[in-house]
Amino acid sequence: MTEAYDIIVVGAGHAGCEAALAAARLGMRTLLVTMSLEQIAHMPCNPSIGGTGKGQLVKEIDALGGEMGVLIDKTFIQSRMLNRSKGPAVWSPRAQADKARYHAEMKKTLEKQRGLHLRQGEVERLLFESGGVGGGASGASGRRVCGVLLSSGTSYGAAAVVLATGTYLGSRVFVSDRSCESGPSGFAAASVLAKTLKEDGLALRRFKTGTPARVLAGSLDYEKMTEQPGDDSPVPFSYINDEVSNNKASCWLTYTNQDAHKLVADNIEKTAPYGGHTTGVGPRYCLSIEDKVSRFPERGQHQLFLEPEGMDTEEVYIQGMSTSLPEDLQEAFYRKIPGLEGAVFSRYAYSIEYDCLDPVDLTPALSHKGFEGLYCAGQLNGTSGYEEAAAQGLMAGINAARAVSGQGAFVLERSEAYIGVLIDDLVTKGTDEPYRIMTSRAEFRLLLRQDNADLRLTPKGYEIGLASLGRYERCLEKKRAAEGELARLRETKVSAAAAGKLLAALGGAPAAGAVSLAQLLARPEVGYEALADVDSGCAGVSRAAREQAEIEIKYAGYIEKQKQQIAKFEKLEQKRLPQTLDYEVLEGLRLEARQKLAQVRPASLGQAARISGVSPADISVLMIYLAREERGKCE
Repeated sequence: MTEAYDIIVVGAGHAGCEAALAAARLGMRTLLVTMSLEQIAHMPCNPSIGGTGKGQLVKEIDALGGEMGVLIDKTFIQSRMLNRSKGPAVWSPRAQADKARYHAEMKKTLEKQRGLHLRQGEVERLLFESGGVGGGASGASGRRVCGVLLSSGTSYGAAAVVLATGTYLGSRVFVSDRSCESGPSGFAAASVLAKTLKEDGLALRRFKTGTPARVLAGSLDYEKMTEQPGDDSPVPFSYINDEVSNNKASCWLTYTNQDAHKLVADNIEKTAPYGGHTTGVGPRYCLSIEDKVSRFPERGQHQLFLEPEGMDTEEVYIQGMSTSLPEDLQEAFYRKIPGLEGAVFSRYAYSIEYDCLDPVDLTPALSHKGFEGLYCAGQLNGTSGYEEAAAQGLMAGINAARAVSGQGAFVLERSEAYIGVLIDDLVTKGTDEPYRIMTSRAEFRLLLRQDNADLRLTPKGYEIGLASLGRYERCLEKKRAAEGELARLRETKVSAAAAGKLLAALGGAPAAGAVSLAQLLARPEVGYEALADVDSGCAGVSRAAREQAEIEIKYAGYIEKQKQQIAKFEKLEQKRLPQTLDYEVLEGLRLEARQKLAQVRPASLGQAARISGVSPADISVLMIYLAREERGKCE
């Protein structure tokens, strides 16, 4: 070995960056290897961070001590809180990034991180303690990873390796019937590593995604589009910031039409999937324009969302128009869209296939069940999106570091975080298509809001040594302020006359007598700002404390109900299943249940109940087994 590290991270996308930073910040001597330093935190698809469900992930990454929230606050050009017309359970921050600045800031952060070494190079294969490379699937189970070999012939040793290869592993780009071995944005594919991982017994399958064209801003007619400005007072992603800068740019909306749809329909066989040139499974929630036209012929139009890629570039990303049509037909399609008739292309759209693994082969700590010391994160695990990748990278880096230092795994439950939902879905249920987080996947989303991720997770981040003391103290101060304001609102009384005047102005029914500020705020027509008309004490309260208190009061009944549901959930999670349990000998289990339970090896009865193919009757069998085991211990 040329040099030995505690942890090696392969790939410097959003997963790899978070994994490397987490490991280094936890005291591990860490090597981050990427085929190009220009790939660091690259955004090959939309130039944005956050969105519905995704924004919650970014806030949780930040609360634990990760980097994504900090960087988007530094580099955003537009920020909005989505779903404000709905309840706080689904409020989600989203920001347009200056993608060049985001890359540059992450690169600088990595370079300055103590204990972290950046290395440009191509990893060709994993190394194992036996000294062998390769060996086939038959010898894979239980082998310990001890380093990596680069194409230059240099090898590096490590106690743990985190694979975060994104969409580069064995990747191939398609435009119509033409294809080439390539990663996103023209970067090189990790083809040799894909081959050797298969030789070493890592089971891989093919997924597919795509990216729209980019056009030049000066060639667009914005008068034919609808402007989408940012919020007047952007909410920071990072809890270390009370405020962030103002918006610098707008996004724009336009729509497809029947003429454009007919062009796609008439030429659909010229696309890579419909022409039979691709085999990978694509994302359900980010369809290509050919899929939209084919699957929803009744739709007269589809939305296109134009996103500027930065302040120092004219390139604009056309979200909603992913395709693998030939380049001349891509241009013809755009010519039929209002505002895009004169669009000048800088980059054409394409589809890309890549190798990924079945996440059921991973533990909840994101370690591989068949390769000791190997952790996997990001799109390698079958997910889509920068945010899902970053969340996994953070957790893989934390758990690799804890394993190397002899500590137990750090796992978040579904009841604690969207990160817990994401990872539990992956390792318990697996995924047959690129997985995307959504608020609807979280059963307890009213408690897992974007505004309280620090209150939920920063104490945990501080306890494991990742969140700083300053961050932790800010969290405690926010908690004290919110609890203090909540108590004040409940204790402060308002006369019937003053309450009646306020309610009349807001169109509400009069109060029967003197009421507390909390009782007023519980009314649907009364917002916190309105209380200033009857109470001078509201003036000095921080935005965070106001928000926490208002949500607690307005949604008290729903919050209490979810807490009761979590208590039931935790009872099943506390019923632990032995990892050595032989499901073949348990009488009463169906064949499918035996196979699925043996593959996933659930840690608890709760996790077993979430496995696809395991029925309530099978859970009853497991409950009887656990009860018998408990009785046996007591006798």
